Amino acid sequence: MTPKAPSEIWSAEVNGEPVETLITSNAILLDVLRDQVGTLGVKRGCDLGTCGCCTVMIDGDARLSCLCLAGQVSGRDIVTVEGLSDGAHLAPIQTCFAEHGGSQCGFCTPGFLISAQALLTKNDSPTDEEISIAIEGNLCRCTGYQQIVDSIRAAAEIHRGEVEPAPPASDPHPNPHPEGPDEPSMPPGHAR
Repeated sequence: MTPKAPSEIWSAEVNGEPVETLITSNAILLDVLRDQVGTLGVKRGCDLGTCGCCTVMIDGDARLSCLCLAGQVSGRDIVTVEGLSDGAHLAPIQTCFAEHGGSQCGFCTPGFLISAQALLTKNDSPTDEEISIAIEGNLCRCTGYQQIVDSIRAAAEIHRGEVEPAPPASDPHPNPHPEGPDEPSMPPGHAR
């Protein structure tokens, strides 16, 4: 019988918010982010480090969360795809993926977005070869990759200030589902 791994308190800054949770000492970062922190944009793909779906930024560097023990990154700054946007407004890389067809089925997109943002944070003028190297650990079965490279190139232009970012699609709302005297509370799944 295998003994149970001891539990420990894990804390980190996830998408700009302090997080503290109880984990087992052998917990994988992917599982902690999805199951305990609730950042479901981190996708479980291969669990072998070959697909890139689980890519997150740790202190600005793209890393595969399926190959990282959560305890190794305790106290660090972690960004998932949910942390790229500014509230209700998409980050330039997210907008460019939508505009240039960099995302099709969407399963691999969070990993590509994080890998691309990590590249653009360090180098806002990447060559096509540098873009290809940055995303080489991410697999896509839909796009053929050219749209992804085009999306990253377009986002780089925004990062350099050569092109204005697209205006926000809407004004942000502090609570898109308010409950008040004019809107009765209903059980989840019921139409209003």
